[in-house]
Amino acid sequence: MERRGLESQAMITTSKMLHFLVGAWLALAPISPRHALAAPQNAVATNDFLNSIGVVSTFPDRGQPLAKTIEMVRYCGFRWIRAGIEGLSDDGPTTIQTFLDLHRETGVLLNWGLVSGGTDVMKLVETGKVLAEAGALLAFEGNNEPNNWGVTYQGEKGGGREPSWMPVAKLQRDLYQAVKSDPVLAKYPVWSISEPGAQRDNVGLQFLTIPPGAQTRMPDGTKYADYANVHNYIYHSHSPYPADNKTWRAADPTAASGVDGLFGNFGVTWARGFLGYTQEQLDTLPRVTTETGVAIGGTVTEQMHGLNLMSMYLAQFTRGYAYTSVYLLRDRTDEGGNQSFGFYKADYSPRMAAFYLHNLTTILADKGALAKPGQLDFTIADQPETVHDLLLQHSDGTFQLVVWNERLTGQDRLTIHFGEKQTSVKTYDPTIGVDPIQTLSNLRSLEITLSDHPIVIALSPG
Repeated sequence: MERRGLESQAMITTSKMLHFLVGAWLALAPISPRHALAAPQNAVATNDFLNSIGVVSTFPDRGQPLAKTIEMVRYCGFRWIRAGIEGLSDDGPTTIQTFLDLHRETGVLLNWGLVSGGTDVMKLVETGKVLAEAGALLAFEGNNEPNNWGVTYQGEKGGGREPSWMPVAKLQRDLYQAVKSDPVLAKYPVWSISEPGAQRDNVGLQFLTIPPGAQTRMPDGTKYADYANVHNYIYHSHSPYPADNKTWRAADPTAASGVDGLFGNFGVTWARGFLGYTQEQLDTLPRVTTETGVAIGGTVTEQMHGLNLMSMYLAQFTRGYAYTSVYLLRDRTDEGGNQSFGFYKADYSPRMAAFYLHNLTTILADKGALAKPGQLDFTIADQPETVHDLLLQHSDGTFQLVVWNERLTGQDRLTIHFGEKQTSVKTYDPTIGVDPIQTLSNLRSLEITLSDHPIVIALSPG
């Protein structure tokens, strides 16, 4: 049995070597007519994608020391954190200095929200100014899921189990006005409440600004936000099981997404069917996700959890989400039911998701700035519907083509054709590490095999 295992391993190794040599020979072969299919594609600055990568976290008031938070954030490469005034106090353990120190040590920005049930707009604005003056502020956010955590504003109860959402609407309107009327804060975007699709009465929260003739309870022209904010968790009652294209579908701006996405919150509300934006408008609507994620359990293994989270950031950004925050940095220790979402376990040990994201952000790492990304001529021949791509450009001019597959099983063998010779091509696999797994030169096409995760192809055109 042992000898047979060694022989089998030797055969696998030989097969892999032949596979690599054949792929390299094909890549270096003379140009075929199919290379004429290569078409110019616009790149996006690598830092724009990296800046989109955020996370939800707890802080010292919920038992997570700042030093540990800094360590985890640095390792994974997060660029922003969802935070707010909930749990904030002058005496601590979580103070405004906690967030200033987190920014100073990691460079992360904070989106600053009322969080669950919060209504203190004055406190939000005043603490937001402190963050802005330190260069630590990203945006402001309205209430977190007011369908689950109602508010009492100006003596009125709304959201939650109350029949009206009018207090939620007035609060969001006032938050927006308070930010935009402040000379220090006016330049910062305001993100909407999450779950406007749950409205029980039509107060118009399915709009950023209520358009003329919308027939909502709040007047036309009421301004709520600059960005639509959703919580499009990829596993949902309408999409409960692992499947191909799981994260790609969750980021879909149409009714076909199958989860609690953009359409059901800002197109036709999922609770009462109030009309919002048309599909054409939704396609270009500025949007963010302040919560999405995956729980480990049942058919979702730790490896699938890690692969889902890595693909999630890519799919969200590619499909128009400027910022995405995953729930959760570390498993909750102060509440039940949330012990398997984290990049880290409760004892601070990293899950595979942390390793994968660390590798991806390390491979793409860019501390420079790129004012105007360029174009790369390429095409992926016979691209299956589960294969997706994102063209990035590093500040040093190198193109970084991220290609990923969202297959539950099986593989796809693909050929990427380039419009001009690539003098240097390096491929990386973030499920393996941060070093190149293949280095080639002077080629016009590249064959790759994809299964259930991304590869990064660094390209230097001739």
